[in-house]
Amino acid sequence: MENSAGLRTWLDKMNLDHPLVIAGPCSAETEEQVLKIAHELKDSDVNYYRAGIWKPRTRPGNFEGVGAIGLEWLKKVKEETGLKTATEVANRAHVELALENDVDLLWIGARSTVSPFIIQEIADALEGTDKIVLVKNPVNPDLSLWLGGVERLYSKNIKNLGVIHRGFSTYEKSKYRNNPEWQLAIELQNKFPDLPLILDPSHITGNREMIFDVSQTALDLNYDGLMIETHNNPDKAWSDAAQQVTPESLKQIMRDLKIRKETDEEADYNNKLTNCRAQIDVIDNSLVEMLGKRMKVSDEIGKLKKSRNVAVLQSKRWNEILGKMIMDGEEKGLSEEFILRIFKAIHQESINHQEKVVKG
Repeated sequence: MENSAGLRTWLDKMNLDHPLVIAGPCSAETEEQVLKIAHELKDSDVNYYRAGIWKPRTRPGNFEGVGAIGLEWLKKVKEETGLKTATEVANRAHVELALENDVDLLWIGARSTVSPFIIQEIADALEGTDKIVLVKNPVNPDLSLWLGGVERLYSKNIKNLGVIHRGFSTYEKSKYRNNPEWQLAIELQNKFPDLPLILDPSHITGNREMIFDVSQTALDLNYDGLMIETHNNPDKAWSDAAQQVTPESLKQIMRDLKIRKETDEEADYNNKLTNCRAQIDVIDNSLVEMLGKRMKVSDEIGKLKKSRNVAVLQSKRWNEILGKMIMDGEEKGLSEEFILRIFKAIHQESINHQEKVVKG
């Protein structure tokens, strides 16, 4: 995206003293529920009130949203509380209805971002709009696909753009509902620093107890805002109950978050240092997770060796691995001495795991 510096203009104009906050229920359920939550959030850091009107679900048979009637409820939210409104759009019809009802911010969901056909249809329907449009990352970790969606919108003269990081689907189970894959978002941020970046900790964690920690990581990485699903009675929510917080919990989260701003030279230094350390923390966590997975594979190898009465130490295989890792390390600027120390330690831990299995 050439000349993309203007993408941050809409956020700069808001002149906020805190991160941008988009909050509200996963789904609009009833008019009473929508208005009650909005009134509880109006005197808070919330800038946009979100509610899902059309809910794309993985499998049929689940609650799929109240439909267009929910847009009338959002209009009442704006009239009664003054909060600006936001909702997800997934096709041309959604866009037209949302614009007719003066929704202030539209976001495109992960299931839509994954399809260039859907993105193009939405971009055509939004051509020239001055509404804010945010693009969630696609369900799979593909940076080009994510940026492709933004570029399709940008080419239609939609200048008030931003992106939402909501994590990525994975077959392997982890503590997250959708793995953050922080490095991918960091790469996007480094390539396009003028593209506002919002975190959706609700969909990343799938667990309200993890919302704060993930949000703090995002702020340490210089994210511009948060989209947090908020419900007056989360346990009774019609969709995604486990990941929604109460309005009071949201207010407490915002009070507890450490927000670092660049105010002078020293603050700028500290902010950049914190950002670098946050990136290292993300990478370190990934390293530990990958090492854990490696040792699980070692356990399986131990079982195979035990079944065939094969010795745990296989020197030829070890030397092959070491030689390859030394060569790969050199390409990444890592010294031979460092690679030797690291992989000798990994190899020893792998032997320990296999010996435990072999010895029963």
